Amino acid sequence: MTTPLLSAEMIAMVQSGVSTIVSSCDAALRPSIMRAMASTITADGRLVTVYLARKQSRQLLQDIAASGRLAVVFSQPSSNRTLQLKTRQVHSRTTTAADHAIVKRYLAAMEWELTQVHIPPVLTRVMLAHDLDDLVAVEFAFQEAFDQTPGPNAGAPIVTVGTAGTGGAT
Repeated sequence: MTTPLLSAEMIAMVQSGVSTIVSSCDAALRPSIMRAMASTITADGRLVTVYLARKQSRQLLQDIAASGRLAVVFSQPSSNRTLQLKTRQVHSRTTTAADHAIVKRYLAAMEWELTQVHIPPVLTRVMLAHDLDDLVAVEFAFQEAFDQTPGPNAGAPIVTVGTAGTGGAT
């Protein structure tokens, strides 16, 4: 079994239904950005999947396909704890029934998380409204991870794959 690149605490945070923002850029480095409709991470923290609404994310998906660049920010609204993952190795695929179950669980978790900062569930459902048939799964194994929690460590690298060895992150 391989050692996780992220701490168990970070993996749990990403899996818990936190705000997920996905970004890329075109060849001229113009940014594209979109809120993910859901996200998930494997138990070992090595493979991340974000779910985007295809119609709303056309430019972002084009930029990801053309450049291979992807940055995703996971932020817990109740604590502002924030993690940024970056990669240049991305795979997009059609969603399955198993993905739809993940999206449903994510929505319920995000509703709960946002009630902690007094945002009613109905607003969360509006913000994350989508057509299941329109979702695309974007999968990646991250190459860099950064602590983006506001404070003195914001921007600090957590891990860079290839130079971090096999140790986990904190």
